[in-house]
Amino acid sequence: MKKLLIQFVPLACALCLFTGCAAVTRPVTDVALGAGGAALGGELTHNNPVAIVGGAAGGALLGEGLHYANSKQNDQSYQTGYDKGRSDAVKQQYWLYVSMQQSRAGDDGRVRLYQVHLPEQTIDGVIFKPTTQFLRIEQ
Repeated sequence: MKKLLIQFVPLACALCLFTGCAAVTRPVTDVALGAGGAALGGELTHNNPVAIVGGAAGGALLGEGLHYANSKQNDQSYQTGYDKGRSDAVKQQYWLYVSMQQSRAGDDGRVRLYQVHLPEQTIDGVIFKPTTQFLRIEQ
């Protein structure tokens, strides 16, 4: 029995490494770890049925815990990639607007600035001093 246990533990560990590779690995991992836990429980307690059941349950719980951790990491990776994609889209839009404005700035024949003199005026009790502003007109 010890020889079987020694051969089975590396197989169960190898299956743990491949959790999440395919949809089939979840039941295979649960069965393998449950069987490994049952074998380990039986070997350590000289075939006590309660220990065998407890070992099998512990192995299956370990498999489910590994799948949960893997699923959580995949969800986090997806969210990180999604946020990065949104960020790249915003940067691309920004640089598109910058290039459009630069191409417009080079076309001075269509843009004119008109000087407008504003006299001193009082609006809602606030006195505005006389000033000169420029209006940009595109044709």
